[in-house]
Amino acid sequence: MSESSPPPSRHRRPARRSLLVASLAGMLVAAVAFPAGAWALGWWAPPRTTAGSTPSTGSAAATPARPPVPGATNTKPSATPSAAKNAKTAETRTGPCGRKRGTTPTTRITQVSLGSKVVGYGGEGDTEKLPMAIAATPGGGSWLAWLGTDGKVHLGKLGCDDKLTGKPTTFTGIDLQDVQADANGGVLLLTRKGTCHTGPLCGGESSPCNTMHMVRFDNAGRLVWERQVTNLTSGRGGYDDGARFVWWYQHHGRLAGDGSGNYAAYFGVAITVRNGNCVDIHQGDRMQVVTAAGKPAKNIDVGCSHSWTPRIVWDPRTKKFVTVCATDNGCRIAQPAPYRTVAKGTCDGTLFGGDLVLAKTKGYWTAWSQGGQVRLSNFSGRTVTTGVSSRHPHLVTYGNGRMLLTWQSGTSMRAQVHDSGTAAALGKQFTIAVKDHDYQAFKAYADGSAAYPAAGPSSGTIKIARVMPS
Repeated sequence: MSESSPPPSRHRRPARRSLLVASLAGMLVAAVAFPAGAWALGWWAPPRTTAGSTPSTGSAAATPARPPVPGATNTKPSATPSAAKNAKTAETRTGPCGRKRGTTPTTRITQVSLGSKVVGYGGEGDTEKLPMAIAATPGGGSWLAWLGTDGKVHLGKLGCDDKLTGKPTTFTGIDLQDVQADANGGVLLLTRKGTCHTGPLCGGESSPCNTMHMVRFDNAGRLVWERQVTNLTSGRGGYDDGARFVWWYQHHGRLAGDGSGNYAAYFGVAITVRNGNCVDIHQGDRMQVVTAAGKPAKNIDVGCSHSWTPRIVWDPRTKKFVTVCATDNGCRIAQPAPYRTVAKGTCDGTLFGGDLVLAKTKGYWTAWSQGGQVRLSNFSGRTVTTGVSSRHPHLVTYGNGRMLLTWQSGTSMRAQVHDSGTAAALGKQFTIAVKDHDYQAFKAYADGSAAYPAAGPSSGTIKIARVMPS
Protein backbone atom coordinates (compact mmCIF):
# COMPACT_ATOMS: atom_id res chain seq x y z
CA MET A 1 0.00 0.00 0.00
CA SER A 2 1.13 3.59 -0.47
CA GLU A 3 0.90 6.90 1.39
CA SER A 4 -1.89 9.19 0.21
CA SER A 5 -1.21 12.60 -1.35
CA PRO A 6 2.59 12.78 -1.10
CA PRO A 7 4.15 16.24 -0.93
CA PRO A 8 5.15 18.06 -4.13
CA SER A 9 7.44 16.21 -6.51
CA ARG A 10 9.82 19.21 -6.67
CA HIS A 11 10.60 18.58 -3.04
CA ARG A 12 10.93 14.81 -3.06
CA ARG A 13 12.32 11.99 -5.12
CA PRO A 14 9.89 10.24 -7.43
CA ALA A 15 7.99 7.61 -5.50
CA ARG A 16 10.01 4.41 -5.62
CA ARG A 17 8.85 2.69 -2.48
CA SER A 18 5.44 1.60 -1.36
CA LEU A 19 4.03 3.59 1.58
CA LEU A 20 0.53 3.63 3.15
CA VAL A 21 -2.88 4.30 1.54
CA ALA A 22 -4.76 4.91 4.74
CA SER A 23 -6.23 8.39 4.98
CA LEU A 24 -4.24 11.01 6.80
CA ALA A 25 -6.87 11.53 9.43
CA GLY A 26 -7.01 7.81 10.07
CA MET A 27 -3.27 7.68 10.38
CA LEU A 28 -3.17 10.37 13.00
CA VAL A 29 -5.90 8.66 15.01
CA ALA A 30 -4.14 5.29 14.81
CA ALA A 31 -0.58 6.44 15.23
CA VAL A 32 -0.65 9.51 17.44
CA ALA A 33 -1.87 10.19 20.94
CA PHE A 34 -0.95 13.64 22.25
CA PRO A 35 -0.66 14.03 26.00
CA ALA A 36 -2.55 16.77 27.75
CA GLY A 37 -0.83 19.94 28.89
CA ALA A 38 0.43 23.19 27.41
CA TRP A 39 3.08 21.50 25.26
CA ALA A 40 0.42 19.62 23.34
CA LEU A 41 -0.61 22.95 21.84
CA GLY A 42 2.87 23.35 20.44
CA TRP A 43 3.75 26.01 23.02
CA TRP A 44 5.91 25.10 25.97
CA ALA A 45 9.17 25.91 27.63
CA PRO A 46 12.14 23.60 28.25
CA PRO A 47 13.30 22.79 31.77
CA ARG A 48 14.60 25.72 33.79
CA THR A 49 18.33 26.18 33.98
CA THR A 50 20.33 27.19 36.99
CA ALA A 51 21.51 30.69 37.70
CA GLY A 52 24.56 31.79 35.78
CA SER A 53 23.45 30.28 32.47
CA THR A 54 24.36 32.09 29.27
CA PRO A 55 21.82 34.63 27.98
CA SER A 56 20.05 33.86 24.71
CA THR A 57 21.99 34.52 21.54
CA GLY A 58 19.03 34.00 19.21
CA SER A 59 17.91 36.47 16.60
CA ALA A 60 15.39 38.12 18.91
CA ALA A 61 17.88 38.81 21.67
CA ALA A 62 20.68 40.70 20.02
CA THR A 63 23.51 41.49 22.39
CA PRO A 64 24.38 45.15 22.82
CA ALA A 65 26.98 46.58 20.50
CA ARG A 66 30.37 47.01 22.13
CA PRO A 67 30.76 50.51 23.54
CA PRO A 68 32.49 53.09 21.34
CA VAL A 69 36.07 53.97 22.05
CA PRO A 70 36.59 56.92 24.40
CA GLY A 71 35.84 60.18 22.67
CA ALA A 72 33.57 58.66 20.02
CA THR A 73 30.47 60.33 21.45
CA ASN A 74 32.16 63.53 22.63
CA THR A 75 30.31 66.54 21.22
CA LYS A 76 33.39 68.78 21.40
CA PRO A 77 35.45 69.30 18.21
CA SER A 78 38.32 66.83 17.89
CA ALA A 79 41.75 68.19 18.63
CA THR A 80 43.28 66.65 15.51
CA PRO A 81 41.99 65.29 12.17
CA SER A 82 43.11 61.78 13.16
CA ALA A 83 40.98 61.90 16.32
CA ALA A 84 37.94 62.85 14.25
CA LYS A 85 38.63 59.95 11.89
CA ASN A 86 38.88 57.49 14.80
CA ALA A 87 35.62 58.75 16.27
CA LYS A 88 33.84 58.25 12.93
CA THR A 89 35.20 54.70 12.67
CA ALA A 90 33.98 53.85 16.15
CA GLU A 91 30.51 55.12 15.35
CA THR A 92 30.18 52.88 12.25
CA ARG A 93 31.36 49.60 13.73
CA THR A 94 29.35 47.27 15.91
CA GLY A 95 29.48 44.08 17.92
CA PRO A 96 32.47 42.14 19.27
CA CYS A 97 33.84 41.73 15.74
CA GLY A 98 33.56 45.46 14.99
CA ARG A 99 31.80 44.86 11.67
CA LYS A 100 31.13 48.05 9.75
CA ARG A 101 27.54 49.26 9.79
CA GLY A 102 26.49 50.93 6.56
CA THR A 103 23.53 53.07 5.62
CA THR A 104 22.34 50.34 3.22
CA PRO A 105 23.00 46.57 3.21
CA THR A 106 26.31 45.49 1.72
CA THR A 107 27.65 41.98 1.22
CA ARG A 108 31.01 40.41 1.93
CA ILE A 109 31.92 37.09 0.28
CA THR A 110 34.74 35.09 1.88
CA GLN A 111 36.18 31.89 0.43
CA VAL A 112 37.09 29.25 3.03
CA SER A 113 39.61 26.52 2.22
CA LEU A 114 38.47 23.44 4.13
CA GLY A 115 41.39 21.04 3.88
CA SER A 116 38.86 18.32 2.94
CA LYS A 117 36.12 17.81 0.36
CA VAL A 118 32.44 18.64 0.85
CA VAL A 119 29.56 16.88 -0.93
CA GLY A 120 27.95 18.73 -3.81
CA TYR A 121 24.47 20.24 -4.08
CA GLY A 122 23.08 17.41 -6.20
CA GLY A 123 19.47 18.09 -7.17
CA GLU A 124 18.80 20.06 -3.94
CA GLY A 125 15.85 17.83 -3.11
CA ASP A 126 14.47 17.36 0.38
CA THR A 127 15.53 13.72 0.38
CA GLU A 128 19.12 14.52 -0.62
CA LYS A 129 22.10 15.21 1.61
CA LEU A 130 22.64 18.75 2.91
CA PRO A 131 26.18 19.93 2.21
CA MET A 132 26.73 22.60 4.88
CA ALA A 133 25.36 24.74 7.72
CA ILE A 134 26.56 27.72 9.77
CA ALA A 135 25.92 28.97 13.32
CA ALA A 136 26.55 32.35 14.96
CA THR A 137 28.61 32.46 18.17
CA PRO A 138 28.12 35.07 20.94
CA GLY A 139 31.61 36.39 20.17
CA GLY A 140 30.67 37.30 16.61
CA GLY A 141 32.39 34.37 14.91
CA SER A 142 30.85 31.18 13.57
CA TRP A 143 30.84 27.42 13.57
CA LEU A 144 30.84 25.96 10.05
CA ALA A 145 29.71 22.37 9.55
CA TRP A 146 29.95 20.42 6.32
CA LEU A 147 29.27 16.88 5.13
CA GLY A 148 32.46 15.44 3.76
CA THR A 149 32.86 13.05 0.86
CA ASP A 150 34.58 10.80 3.42
CA GLY A 151 31.22 10.03 5.07
CA LYS A 152 31.88 12.23 8.12
CA VAL A 153 30.48 15.51 9.40
CA HIS A 154 33.24 18.11 9.72
CA LEU A 155 33.16 21.09 12.10
CA GLY A 156 35.38 24.16 11.96
CA LYS A 157 35.48 27.49 13.78
CA LEU A 158 35.45 30.76 11.83
CA GLY A 159 36.88 34.02 13.11
CA CYS A 160 35.49 37.51 12.64
CA ASP A 161 36.91 37.47 9.10
CA ASP A 162 34.86 34.32 8.28
CA LYS A 163 38.01 32.24 7.82
CA LEU A 164 38.93 29.01 9.58
CA THR A 165 40.83 29.19 12.84
CA GLY A 166 42.45 26.06 14.25
CA LYS A 167 41.94 22.52 13.01
CA PRO A 168 38.46 21.17 12.15
CA THR A 169 37.11 18.14 14.01
CA THR A 170 34.95 15.31 12.66
CA PHE A 171 31.94 13.33 13.86
CA THR A 172 30.27 10.14 12.69
CA GLY A 173 27.35 11.02 10.44
CA ILE A 174 25.91 10.17 7.04
CA ASP A 175 23.86 13.37 6.67
CA LEU A 176 24.08 16.87 8.15
CA GLN A 177 20.96 18.76 9.17
CA ASP A 178 21.90 21.87 11.16
CA VAL A 179 24.28 23.48 13.65
CA GLN A 180 23.61 26.03 16.42
CA ALA A 181 25.96 27.65 18.94
CA ASP A 182 26.16 29.20 22.41
CA ALA A 183 28.87 30.51 24.73
CA ASN A 184 30.07 27.00 25.61
CA GLY A 185 30.22 25.51 22.13
CA GLY A 186 27.18 24.25 20.26
CA VAL A 187 25.12 21.38 18.91
CA LEU A 188 25.04 19.51 15.61
CA LEU A 189 21.97 17.76 14.25
CA LEU A 190 23.00 14.82 12.08
CA THR A 191 21.92 11.40 10.83
CA ARG A 192 23.55 8.03 11.51
CA LYS A 193 22.97 4.51 10.27
CA GLY A 194 20.32 2.42 12.03
CA THR A 195 18.68 -1.00 11.75
CA CYS A 196 15.32 -1.93 10.19
CA HIS A 197 14.72 -5.46 11.58
CA THR A 198 12.19 -7.61 9.76
CA GLY A 199 8.73 -6.15 10.38
CA PRO A 200 7.33 -7.63 8.30
CA LEU A 201 6.07 -4.75 6.18
CA CYS A 202 2.51 -4.98 4.95
CA GLY A 203 3.81 -4.12 1.50
CA GLY A 204 6.72 -2.53 -0.33
CA GLU A 205 9.85 -1.27 1.38
CA SER A 206 10.91 1.92 3.13
CA SER A 207 14.61 1.49 3.83
CA PRO A 208 16.95 2.75 5.09
CA CYS A 209 16.18 2.87 8.82
CA ASN A 210 18.50 5.55 10.20
CA THR A 211 18.65 7.60 13.40
CA MET A 212 18.77 11.35 14.13
CA HIS A 213 21.17 12.66 16.79
CA MET A 214 22.08 15.85 18.62
CA VAL A 215 25.83 16.06 19.18
CA ARG A 216 27.03 18.55 21.80
CA PHE A 217 30.54 20.01 21.32
CA ASP A 218 32.67 22.40 23.36
CA ASN A 219 34.52 25.53 22.25
CA ALA A 220 37.36 23.40 20.91
CA GLY A 221 34.94 21.43 18.76
CA ARG A 222 35.29 18.29 20.91
CA LEU A 223 32.46 15.91 21.79
CA VAL A 224 30.69 16.58 25.11
CA TRP A 225 27.63 14.32 24.74
CA GLU A 226 25.39 12.87 22.06
CA ARG A 227 21.69 12.02 22.22
CA GLN A 228 19.48 10.17 19.76
CA VAL A 229 16.25 12.10 19.09
CA THR A 230 14.61 9.23 17.21
CA ASN A 231 13.85 6.08 19.25
CA LEU A 232 15.61 3.08 17.74
CA THR A 233 17.39 0.71 20.15
CA SER A 234 19.06 -2.68 19.95
CA GLY A 235 15.61 -4.17 20.52
CA ARG A 236 13.57 -1.77 18.34
CA GLY A 237 14.36 -1.44 14.65
CA GLY A 238 12.66 0.76 12.13
CA TYR A 239 10.20 -1.99 11.14
CA ASP A 240 9.06 -2.61 14.72
CA ASP A 241 5.77 -1.18 15.97
CA GLY A 242 6.18 2.28 17.54
CA ALA A 243 9.50 3.08 15.85
CA ARG A 244 10.41 6.63 14.94
CA PHE A 245 13.28 6.69 12.47
CA VAL A 246 14.88 8.52 9.55
CA TRP A 247 14.44 7.16 6.04
CA TRP A 248 14.93 8.29 2.43
CA TYR A 249 11.62 10.17 2.44
CA GLN A 250 11.52 13.81 3.63
CA HIS A 251 13.66 13.80 6.74
CA HIS A 252 15.45 17.18 6.91
CA GLY A 253 15.38 19.11 10.19
CA ARG A 254 16.39 22.23 12.09
CA LEU A 255 17.68 23.14 15.54
CA ALA A 256 16.84 25.96 17.94
CA GLY A 257 18.45 26.79 21.29
CA ASP A 258 17.30 28.84 24.27
CA GLY A 259 20.75 30.29 25.00
CA SER A 260 21.02 28.31 28.23
CA GLY A 261 22.18 25.05 26.68
CA ASN A 262 18.75 23.50 26.01
CA TYR A 263 18.08 22.65 22.35
CA ALA A 264 15.13 21.42 20.32
CA ALA A 265 15.27 19.47 17.06
CA TYR A 266 12.33 19.48 14.64
CA PHE A 267 12.62 17.09 11.70
CA GLY A 268 10.83 14.77 9.30
CA VAL A 269 10.36 11.25 10.65
CA ALA A 270 9.08 7.81 9.66
CA ILE A 271 6.30 6.39 11.87
CA THR A 272 5.83 2.64 12.20
CA VAL A 273 2.34 1.36 13.06
CA ARG A 274 1.24 -2.28 13.44
CA ASN A 275 -1.49 -3.38 11.05
CA GLY A 276 -2.50 -6.94 11.97
CA ASN A 277 0.42 -9.26 11.41
CA CYS A 278 2.53 -6.65 9.62
CA VAL A 279 3.50 -2.97 9.96
CA ASP A 280 2.86 0.13 7.84
CA ILE A 281 5.20 3.11 7.58
CA HIS A 282 3.76 6.64 7.76
CA GLN A 283 5.53 9.98 7.37
CA GLY A 284 5.28 12.99 9.65
CA ASP A 285 7.54 15.09 11.85
CA ARG A 286 8.89 14.99 15.37
CA MET A 287 10.14 17.66 17.79
CA GLN A 288 12.43 16.70 20.67
CA VAL A 289 13.99 18.92 23.35
CA VAL A 290 17.30 17.89 24.94
CA THR A 291 18.57 19.61 28.08
CA ALA A 292 21.98 21.14 28.62
CA ALA A 293 22.97 17.90 30.37
CA GLY A 294 22.05 15.83 27.31
CA LYS A 295 18.81 14.45 28.75
CA PRO A 296 15.62 14.19 26.64
CA ALA A 297 12.79 16.46 27.75
CA LYS A 298 9.29 17.04 26.36
CA ASN A 299 8.55 16.33 22.72
CA ILE A 300 5.92 16.32 20.01
CA ASP A 301 5.86 12.70 18.94
CA VAL A 302 4.08 13.46 15.67
CA GLY A 303 3.07 16.99 14.71
CA CYS A 304 2.29 17.41 11.00
CA SER A 305 1.68 14.61 8.50
CA HIS A 306 2.64 14.50 5.81
CA SER A 307 5.28 17.08 6.68
CA TRP A 308 8.03 18.90 4.85
CA THR A 309 10.17 21.98 5.57
CA PRO A 310 9.77 21.76 9.38
CA ARG A 311 11.01 25.03 10.98
CA ILE A 312 11.59 25.99 14.61
CA VAL A 313 12.53 29.09 16.60
CA TRP A 314 13.07 29.90 20.27
CA ASP A 315 11.04 32.86 21.54
CA PRO A 316 12.73 34.43 24.60
CA ARG A 317 9.68 36.66 25.14
CA THR A 318 7.40 33.71 25.86
CA LYS A 319 10.19 31.24 26.72
CA LYS A 320 8.85 28.67 24.25
CA PHE A 321 9.96 26.76 21.19
CA VAL A 322 7.64 27.51 18.26
CA THR A 323 7.28 25.29 15.19
CA VAL A 324 5.72 25.46 11.73
CA CYS A 325 5.49 23.01 8.83
CA ALA A 326 4.23 22.64 5.29
CA THR A 327 1.67 19.84 5.12
CA ASP A 328 -0.80 18.24 2.74
CA ASN A 329 -3.24 17.99 5.65
CA GLY A 330 -5.39 20.79 4.30
CA CYS A 331 -2.52 21.83 1.98
CA ARG A 332 -1.29 24.67 4.17
CA ILE A 333 1.45 26.18 6.26
CA ALA A 334 0.54 25.14 9.79
CA GLN A 335 1.49 24.95 13.43
CA PRO A 336 1.40 21.36 14.67
CA ALA A 337 -0.07 19.48 17.63
CA PRO A 338 -2.87 20.39 17.21
CA TYR A 339 -3.09 21.83 13.71
CA ARG A 340 -3.56 25.59 13.44
CA THR A 341 -3.50 27.15 9.98
CA VAL A 342 -0.93 29.90 9.41
CA ALA A 343 -1.58 30.28 5.67
CA LYS A 344 -3.86 28.44 3.27
CA GLY A 345 -2.28 26.82 0.21
CA THR A 346 -3.32 24.34 -2.43
CA CYS A 347 -2.21 20.82 -3.30
CA ASP A 348 -0.76 21.69 -6.70
CA GLY A 349 2.74 20.35 -5.99
CA THR A 350 4.37 23.75 -5.43
CA LEU A 351 3.75 24.47 -1.72
CA PHE A 352 7.07 25.21 0.02
CA GLY A 353 7.76 26.49 3.53
CA GLY A 354 10.67 28.88 4.04
CA ASP A 355 12.05 30.00 7.38
CA LEU A 356 10.50 31.18 10.66
CA VAL A 357 11.49 34.37 12.55
CA LEU A 358 10.21 36.47 15.45
CA ALA A 359 8.00 39.44 14.60
CA LYS A 360 8.99 42.85 15.98
CA THR A 361 7.00 42.93 19.23
CA LYS A 362 5.11 39.64 19.37
CA GLY A 363 4.19 36.80 17.06
CA TYR A 364 6.08 35.31 14.12
CA TRP A 365 6.64 35.62 10.38
CA THR A 366 7.25 32.74 8.00
CA ALA A 367 8.23 32.91 4.33
CA TRP A 368 6.62 30.47 1.92
CA SER A 369 5.82 30.06 -1.75
CA GLN A 370 2.99 28.70 -3.85
CA GLY A 371 3.01 28.62 -7.65
CA GLY A 372 6.44 30.27 -7.63
CA GLN A 373 5.18 33.36 -5.77
CA VAL A 374 6.69 34.26 -2.40
CA ARG A 375 4.53 35.30 0.55
CA LEU A 376 5.18 36.41 4.12
CA SER A 377 2.60 35.22 6.64
CA ASN A 378 2.15 36.23 10.25
CA PHE A 379 0.71 33.77 12.76
CA SER A 380 -2.04 36.32 13.36
CA GLY A 381 -3.47 35.32 9.97
CA ARG A 382 -2.10 38.18 7.87
CA THR A 383 -0.39 37.29 4.56
CA VAL A 384 1.66 39.72 2.46
CA THR A 385 2.41 39.06 -1.22
CA THR A 386 5.98 40.19 -1.84
CA GLY A 387 5.97 40.35 -5.64
CA VAL A 388 8.98 38.02 -5.67
CA SER A 389 8.94 35.08 -8.07
CA SER A 390 10.74 32.09 -6.55
CA ARG A 391 10.05 28.53 -5.46
CA HIS A 392 12.30 28.45 -2.37
CA PRO A 393 12.49 31.59 -0.19
CA HIS A 394 14.72 32.05 2.86
CA LEU A 395 14.02 34.39 5.80
CA VAL A 396 16.27 35.52 8.66
CA THR A 397 16.23 38.19 11.36
CA TYR A 398 18.36 41.16 10.27
CA GLY A 399 19.13 43.55 13.12
CA ASN A 400 16.47 45.14 15.29
CA GLY A 401 12.97 45.22 13.87
CA ARG A 402 13.87 43.90 10.43
CA MET A 403 14.10 40.64 8.54
CA LEU A 404 15.92 39.65 5.37
CA LEU A 405 14.13 37.75 2.59
CA THR A 406 16.39 36.00 0.06
CA TRP A 407 15.82 33.79 -2.97
CA GLN A 408 17.59 32.26 -5.96
CA SER A 409 18.19 34.48 -8.98
CA GLY A 410 20.10 32.74 -11.75
CA THR A 411 23.49 31.68 -10.40
CA SER A 412 23.27 34.17 -7.51
CA MET A 413 20.77 35.21 -4.85
CA ARG A 414 18.61 38.32 -4.50
CA ALA A 415 17.61 39.90 -1.22
CA GLN A 416 15.14 42.40 0.23
CA VAL A 417 14.96 43.84 3.75
CA HIS A 418 11.48 43.92 5.34
CA ASP A 419 10.10 45.49 8.49
CA SER A 420 9.44 42.68 10.99
CA GLY A 421 6.35 44.45 12.32
CA THR A 422 4.48 45.28 9.11
CA ALA A 423 6.45 43.20 6.54
CA ALA A 424 6.83 46.38 4.45
CA ALA A 425 9.82 46.33 2.09
CA LEU A 426 12.65 48.65 3.19
CA GLY A 427 15.04 50.02 0.58
CA LYS A 428 15.95 48.31 -2.67
CA GLN A 429 16.62 44.71 -3.61
CA PHE A 430 20.27 43.71 -3.85
CA THR A 431 22.36 40.77 -5.09
CA ILE A 432 24.28 38.23 -3.00
CA ALA A 433 26.89 36.71 -5.29
CA VAL A 434 26.76 33.06 -4.16
CA LYS A 435 24.82 30.02 -5.31
CA ASP A 436 21.54 29.34 -3.53
CA HIS A 437 20.57 25.97 -2.04
CA ASP A 438 16.86 25.23 -1.52
CA TYR A 439 17.25 23.78 2.00
CA GLN A 440 20.17 25.65 3.56
CA ALA A 441 19.66 28.59 5.90
CA PHE A 442 20.93 32.04 6.73
CA LYS A 443 21.77 32.63 10.39
CA ALA A 444 21.37 35.90 12.30
CA TYR A 445 24.22 37.50 14.30
CA ALA A 446 23.91 39.73 17.34
CA ASP A 447 25.69 42.61 15.57
CA GLY A 448 22.88 42.81 13.01
CA SER A 449 24.58 40.90 10.21
CA ALA A 450 23.46 37.60 8.66
CA ALA A 451 25.56 34.84 7.08
CA TYR A 452 24.97 31.98 4.65
CA PRO A 453 27.27 29.08 3.61
CA ALA A 454 27.40 28.33 -0.12
CA ALA A 455 29.28 26.16 -2.59
CA GLY A 456 32.78 27.32 -3.42
CA PRO A 457 34.58 27.05 -6.77
CA SER A 458 35.95 23.62 -5.85
CA SER A 459 34.93 20.66 -3.67
CA GLY A 460 37.48 21.77 -1.06
CA THR A 461 36.04 25.25 -0.53
CA ILE A 462 32.93 26.96 0.83
CA LYS A 463 31.91 30.57 0.38
CA ILE A 464 30.52 32.52 3.34
CA ALA A 465 28.13 35.25 2.21
CA ARG A 466 27.68 37.87 4.91
CA VAL A 467 25.15 40.66 4.70
CA MET A 468 26.77 43.35 6.81
CA PRO A 469 24.88 45.36 9.44
CA SER A 470 22.97 48.43 8.27
